[in-house]
Amino acid sequence: MVLLMAFAFVAGIGTALSPCVLPVLPIALSAGATGGRRRPLGIVTGLALSFTFATVALVYVIHALGLPDSLLRTLAIIGLIGFGLALAAPAVGERIEARLSRIVPQRSGAGSGFLLGLSLGLVYAPCAGPILAGVITLSASQTFTAGRLATALAYGIGSGVALYVLMLGGRRLMRRLARRSGRVQQALGVVMAVVGVLMLVNVDTRFQNAVASDLPGFLVNPTGGLEGSRSVSKALAAVRGRPSGLARYGAAPEIQGTQRWFNTPGGTPLTLAGLRREHRVVLIDFWTYTCINCIRTLPQLEAWDAKYRGDGLTIIGVHTPEFPFEKDAGNVAAAIKQDGIRYPVAQDNDAVTWNAYSNQYWPAEYLIDANGQVRHVHFGEGDYGQTERAIRGLLAEAGRTRLGGMTRAHVLTPGGLETPETYLGSMRAQGFDRRITNGSARFHGGAPRLPLNGFAYRGVWKITPESATAERGARLFAHFQARRVYLVLGSPGRARKLRVLVDGRPLRTIVVRRQRLYTLANLARVGRHDLELRPEPGISGYAFTFG
Repeated sequence: MVLLMAFAFVAGIGTALSPCVLPVLPIALSAGATGGRRRPLGIVTGLALSFTFATVALVYVIHALGLPDSLLRTLAIIGLIGFGLALAAPAVGERIEARLSRIVPQRSGAGSGFLLGLSLGLVYAPCAGPILAGVITLSASQTFTAGRLATALAYGIGSGVALYVLMLGGRRLMRRLARRSGRVQQALGVVMAVVGVLMLVNVDTRFQNAVASDLPGFLVNPTGGLEGSRSVSKALAAVRGRPSGLARYGAAPEIQGTQRWFNTPGGTPLTLAGLRREHRVVLIDFWTYTCINCIRTLPQLEAWDAKYRGDGLTIIGVHTPEFPFEKDAGNVAAAIKQDGIRYPVAQDNDAVTWNAYSNQYWPAEYLIDANGQVRHVHFGEGDYGQTERAIRGLLAEAGRTRLGGMTRAHVLTPGGLETPETYLGSMRAQGFDRRITNGSARFHGGAPRLPLNGFAYRGVWKITPESATAERGARLFAHFQARRVYLVLGSPGRARKLRVLVDGRPLRTIVVRRQRLYTLANLARVGRHDLELRPEPGISGYAFTFG
């Protein structure tokens, strides 16, 4: 505990010397330059105490009330902007000062400095957030202990000592600027307000994360550093407890009943037991290569694999097929190569692992900690930031403390107003203008007038429970709302052509070869349109998706 407090004290000094604290310095320097010699001491004492309160007590209060975790930072930044506006506009500052003088007697000693320091501690809180989180990782999911309070107080004292030295040196500087103090004060107020606005949009945290992520390791930590030592790592892990705040859903079922493995040495299967012995955090992603929702998540998964694999994360794609042709190892291998997937992928053709997890969705993510416990579950697309924070939390629990910034992946996300997915086979076909039955059937009539999300066959089609294969004069119509249209297609035996028309005008001709997801339309914006498909005989269709 003593070593951890010493580390927190040093980190506090580092924060006071970082660019983030610059907005607070004008207040501290100008306040410390006036009054008696004990006034700066009063300021830093008040700052250390109020900062400790802000980073410990208020966190628990905010969590208990169910308020957003970022509320404390937002309130502090708003206070910072308020300070800046008061300095930039003398008339406003004088009114505020006049009202405060009725409440607090105007003195120039340690007492008045202490009161000012109490207010500065709340404004100082957002500067310390990223560093303090790495030191003690305080969260309301942990029980309150004197040790955590002492660590936060050591951090505040470290910052206070550095600010105290700066204030003593600033007394001489402020005396030289006394003649122009009004203009200097207004300029600093503008700077504070602008910096506060930039902090509201997280420019400060992005800058700090970029520095931590991009600087060479020897510049950040030339000798391995205090944080790199085993004793400090153990102390940090102990005080963190469970920093992620994630629930425990029980032991993760083993990956079982698989066929071929991809992207492992010699195709060797991986086991959760083996990964647990290596103290790895595991993310299992259930997917299938024709699922557009799965395909849209791949850039984010690949970004996580590239960034965190070296820090202890193993991503395993469990490929559980929806259609029979997705069981073919050659098709899966081609999809992995086309999508640039580098993390391990296992074929789960018989859905053994799928059923072991009682899974029902593509895609579905199960995040497993280094002890083999399921700690986070997510179904479908989106919420990537939440999942990544869970990944980072579990890596931190496992002792990986230098993770740098969050990933930035280009991921397409549907708007939610698109036409829903539908199937072409008789078992799950929805929205068609006529009853769909198995066998070869002729659908008479010309181009239909369909309602939104309506579909129609024309010509001769051979229908099975899972697919529809074009025969003589086959055409397929849809009235959809989306920007992009996808269809799972296949052309057994040889390549065949499919003509795509949107709103009666030819859009493109697609050459259909192997069974996979094809993009039919990629329009400029979301809108309602009429789609017509004219496939050559022999082309099979399986499922429409929109985005």
